Amino acid sequence: MKPTASSSALNRVLLGQGQEPDPRFTLANERTFLAWIRTALALLASGIAVEAFTPGLFNPDAKRAVVVGLLSLGLIVSLCAFWRWLSVERALRRQAALPVSLLTPLLSLGCAAIVVGVMAAFWGQG
Repeated sequence: MKPTASSSALNRVLLGQGQEPDPRFTLANERTFLAWIRTALALLASGIAVEAFTPGLFNPDAKRAVVVGLLSLGLIVSLCAFWRWLSVERALRRQAALPVSLLTPLLSLGCAAIVVGVMAAFWGQG
């Protein structure tokens, strides 16, 4: 299939110069992106579940902090997933080393912070 003028312009703007990589690598990069998006959606669903299904379990301020934390982490993961996909795709086209991912430590620290917040909320109720 021949690319259209608009898709070629979009490729140049987003991906820059370089050679078209092996489709297997591009598709693997896309699968990784989609896995991060599933993680972001799970965080979003978790935030909604805490809001909807935990009446009386937390005090209102702790509940708000947990919900906002989960939703914010979901937003950050989805934005970082796009940035990661783009960085890897550009590196593949330039045949350069793959960039280090900020997403993994960010997600780990964010989840740890939410767990500490939930534990503190339960500890404060006892």
